[in-house]
Amino acid sequence: MYQKILSRQIVLFISDMLFVNIALFTALLLRFDGQVPVAYLVLFWQTALIFTFIRLSIFFLAGLYRNLWQYASVRELIHIVAAVSISTTAIYLASLFSFSLFPRSVYVISWLLQLLLIGGTRLGVRILQSMVHKKMEGYQKRVLIVGAGEAGAVVAGELKKNREDFYYKPVGFIDDNPEKKGKYLQGIKILGGREVLPEIIQSLKVDEVIVAIPSAPKKILKEIADICKNFPVRLKTLPGVYELIEGTVSLKALRDVNIEDLLGRDSVKLNMTEIAEYLEGKTVLVTGGGGSIGSELCRQVFKYRPQRLLIFGHGENSIFNIYRELLQNYPGKDIIPLIGSVQDPARLEEVFSLYKPHVVFHAAAHKHVPLMEDNPKEAIKNNVFGTRNVAQAAGYYQAKYFVLVSTDKAVNPTSVMGATKRVAEMMVQAMSVGSSTRFCAVRFGNVLGSRGSVVPLFREQIAAGGPVTVTHPEMVRYFMTIPEAVQLIIQAGAMGRKGEIFVLDMGEPVKIVDLATDLIRLSGFEPGRDIDIVFSGIRPGEKLYEETLTEMEGVTSTRHEKIYIAQPNGLESFKEELKAVNKVLKIDENLLNRIVPLQRKEKDTAVN
Repeated sequence: MYQKILSRQIVLFISDMLFVNIALFTALLLRFDGQVPVAYLVLFWQTALIFTFIRLSIFFLAGLYRNLWQYASVRELIHIVAAVSISTTAIYLASLFSFSLFPRSVYVISWLLQLLLIGGTRLGVRILQSMVHKKMEGYQKRVLIVGAGEAGAVVAGELKKNREDFYYKPVGFIDDNPEKKGKYLQGIKILGGREVLPEIIQSLKVDEVIVAIPSAPKKILKEIADICKNFPVRLKTLPGVYELIEGTVSLKALRDVNIEDLLGRDSVKLNMTEIAEYLEGKTVLVTGGGGSIGSELCRQVFKYRPQRLLIFGHGENSIFNIYRELLQNYPGKDIIPLIGSVQDPARLEEVFSLYKPHVVFHAAAHKHVPLMEDNPKEAIKNNVFGTRNVAQAAGYYQAKYFVLVSTDKAVNPTSVMGATKRVAEMMVQAMSVGSSTRFCAVRFGNVLGSRGSVVPLFREQIAAGGPVTVTHPEMVRYFMTIPEAVQLIIQAGAMGRKGEIFVLDMGEPVKIVDLATDLIRLSGFEPGRDIDIVFSGIRPGEKLYEETLTEMEGVTSTRHEKIYIAQPNGLESFKEELKAVNKVLKIDENLLNRIVPLQRKEKDTAVN
């Protein structure tokens, strides 16, 4: 964009250089009826360079090369008249003092010709631009802006101003404030509230809807999306709209509304003081630090100024990536990448004895349900014995806090993965008895965009042209965004005392087929017409729906509205099993079934 403006300024500058001399020479021809005396021709050539310099310098100072002439108005024309008049006066005075005068009528004719040539070029640019825009109107996207506030005004102004790069035509505003209805903003009419959105989209033949409400709750965005999906329109939003108002963001930041916008919830309220008390100035260890949850834990923990962050994991590439990212964002801070496996007690011994972490977030786990059905021993080694190894090291080296990242699949488990996570929860509860370490577990459902989750899979299938595979039409899951889940994990860690299992409020369950339908539409396609949805059957270990509590568990509220505590159950009988787990060196799958019998139900599970 800047290069385009610069090139136009150069073209105008060169054309003005020609016009100032053409105007003066033509003035001489007109004054002497085409028979210019030789003396004045010689004078013209002697003064051409200095006169050109004077005019162009004054044109530059008057801003004639800073204006965008495709949007020229009366104000810009006044600038031209002033610049030509001042430069003509300056040239006349220079001629007077040098005793190299042309006849006075030559200066007057030259002034008039300058106005015609200089003004005509600028006006021509405006007319030509208008003709091009008129021709392009048939190709312009008709845009409806939701939100007639400060952000909406900026969006409308930018869309109108940047027509060269954005072929958008704002056709109206939608705003829920009844006092604004019928009024105009940026010359665009406010047509009413959200209730008229369907009617307006149809009557004005809207192509795109832009949501420009910085403070809009997720619920409102979801309602707008539900309306728009009934029409062939694209729904867009502006990330960081406050930056846009400050002029630091381009409209190129316009993006499609995504599934995270619709399923994500409003910002989590955290007790910053409570969190800072157990993280600030402390050594914090995150196992599984390269994973979706682990890496986000590293990002968010660092906001609370720990003395040192230990990023532990067995995948060198993922550990390196989060390590490099944090170094860029927090240069000079004590961040230590550690490669190792939670299945290796000797490696954990080295880490804990050397760094003695104050807080441990245990996020390392095998989480893929069907894959763990085929590899049950690996699930037990990693999720059960790995948790045992990390928890024992934390207790032995007197870490103050230990937080286990768990899952709702641990409730009435129908899969090996779920059963191993339930054992891990019970193990943490049992280890908390008589320990100075504050053990706790945090249980929640699916997170949007995590590795191996359904959303990235659906996106890949849509990008490939479909079909999108859903296991069952009645399959439902709870979802939250990775940042929200991690914020609540950190908050729950501050509240942990003696083996609590914290259960996160996951909101309303979502049908997977509805999720697939929304993703297809948000990608600009129509389900069943452009992209098919195919039901593939429930995979081994999967449930139709997830639960957050067992039948025996009750729940109590905490001081945080989105965090609850599941009442412990079955721990007395588990103590003997814990002794067995601690003694086992060879993996025994029967041990898992003795502790947490898998609740396989014909209606919930099936093999493809």
